[in-house]
Amino acid sequence: MIYIMDIAKRCNKNPILRPSDLKPGIEGMEITCLLNPGVFRMNGKTWLLLRVAERPKQIEGKISFPVYNKGGQIEVLSFDKDDPQLDASDPRVIRYKGQNYLTTLSYLRLVCSDDDVHFREDPAYPPIFGEGMLESFGIEDCRVATMEDGFFLTYTMVSPVAVGVGLMVTKDFKTYDRKGMIFPPHNKDCAVFEEKINNKYYALHRPSSPELGGNYIWLAESSDRIHWGNHKCIAATRDNSWDSARVGAGAAPIKTKEGWLEIYHGANSDHRYCLGALLLDLNDPSRVLARSVEPVMEPVAEYEKTGFFGNVVFTNGQYVKGDTVKLFYGASDEVICRAEFSIKEVLNSLK
Repeated sequence: MIYIMDIAKRCNKNPILRPSDLKPGIEGMEITCLLNPGVFRMNGKTWLLLRVAERPKQIEGKISFPVYNKGGQIEVLSFDKDDPQLDASDPRVIRYKGQNYLTTLSYLRLVCSDDDVHFREDPAYPPIFGEGMLESFGIEDCRVATMEDGFFLTYTMVSPVAVGVGLMVTKDFKTYDRKGMIFPPHNKDCAVFEEKINNKYYALHRPSSPELGGNYIWLAESSDRIHWGNHKCIAATRDNSWDSARVGAGAAPIKTKEGWLEIYHGANSDHRYCLGALLLDLNDPSRVLARSVEPVMEPVAEYEKTGFFGNVVFTNGQYVKGDTVKLFYGASDEVICRAEFSIKEVLNSLK
């Protein structure tokens, strides 16, 4: 049953991509999950920049996972499941002798489509792997801002010492100018506005503070998209709500006559992820004009409720065609799906 407030029109072909649809990109691994694609249009096609999570085939009694070593090569770590110093209660994270590890290694992979349903790989566009110590646990959840001077890719850099936001710039998705970490730890969920406002660039981002504050959406401004300042918190979590534990930006905000429309994710203490909307002032995006009281999309379809990590709908990729937001999202941290929103209907839900 779809909740009344859920106004997403899901594709009847969902899931449109499953782990079994692709071959592993790392020798000796298997694809565990496909997650949260960045989205862009190029050469008349829709492109997804998938987050692909891989790990070794698991052996009875062991838990194994890949990491980049100091030499930049992938190596596999393996522990006994009954080791008293091992905490594997979360399918996403392992804790061993006080050190956290991810159960999978993520990288980015391109697929394209003529109809937004059937996607294929093009060998001319290679995968993007993590590089260096600050990406030694992989790279995740890339947002793509399509701008006049190229595509600006903001993504999560993951390592034993930090989670931060990295930036890559490309014009052709074949060569990349890596700019390094642009938002320091702990930070993620960075979405760059696709045009200037009053001659400044703006971005949404999500710093985390476990002791004071929380997992909130912030706004920053820049003259060059590398150095960011004048940070302002624009959306905090709300007690006893669907977004009570954490909130984070989705894709680049959509410019409408009424303001900048941002589809964002929120989760509660049960780690149930839904989508809502923010409306920001056109000339001063630090001003929040409206915010969803109830979600515009909830994990209610079976493929959204069960999977690697169930009860999750999470988006960081979309494109707009007329009044329609063509939104692509990860469901249950395992499969890729598509849905559509009417911009008018989302705006009306905020009134």
